[in-house]
Amino acid sequence: MDGNDEQERCRRLLREIPRISCDIKVLQDHGRNTFELEKSLEEKIEELSELTRKIHSVGKEQGLLLVVSAPSGTGKTTLCKQLLKMVRDLRFSISHTTRAPRRGEKNGRDYHFITKQEFKDKIDRGEFVEWAENYGNFYGTSFQEIRYSLDKDMDILLDVDPRGARAIKEKYTNGTFVFILPPSIDILRKRLTGRGSEKDDMIKIRLNKAMDEIKEVVWYDYVIFNETIQSSVDMLRSIYIAERNKRTRLMEKIQNLMNNRRYY
Repeated sequence: MDGNDEQERCRRLLREIPRISCDIKVLQDHGRNTFELEKSLEEKIEELSELTRKIHSVGKEQGLLLVVSAPSGTGKTTLCKQLLKMVRDLRFSISHTTRAPRRGEKNGRDYHFITKQEFKDKIDRGEFVEWAENYGNFYGTSFQEIRYSLDKDMDILLDVDPRGARAIKEKYTNGTFVFILPPSIDILRKRLTGRGSEKDDMIKIRLNKAMDEIKEVVWYDYVIFNETIQSSVDMLRSIYIAERNKRTRLMEKIQNLMNNRRYY
């Protein structure tokens, strides 16, 4: 039985088990013998248990990996910070970078600020799940950051560019990927200009790059047009809550519920 057959068998069992349980209850209410049905139910629950363990035992991280990316200037970092304030169980993944800290940024909180040589040494040791060079500076996400959370059944939030998100997608296929878009290119231009830290030629480069990055939207799970911070944060939080409550993520609880059933 391959992976697809196992998934389909699980879906059939999830439909059959409640139906058999209902039949048993009806028959018992009418004083009928339900021994054979109960035996069949036990076998199906055990089969579901074994299939669940098999499907989820290899390469299935327990924590939720939430990856948010966007073209520069779209506001994804602000949205991520607001989400972290609202969701206490969500941990932020701190990236490494060789660029200088901006005003108000702190080492170990916003980024791990390291030298280019230190960054290259980490590349050589294969420590990054993704890394890239942008405008002369290096950025990267370490495997250690992700493993620390997922191995401890903790949810983790990553704020990366589209290129980094694609690299993460290749290694963590069960992650949830959200793309933030500006309401319009004109608004994006105004946001970049309003930073006060970008020169005109750099703004033009960033806008051209943004148009290329927007094409990546086709493979993301969710898209948010960042018209207002509050509405966008609400949407991002809703995505997180929905993903946390997917049936495939709650199979262990569902299984425990079935295993502790009682008939009256």
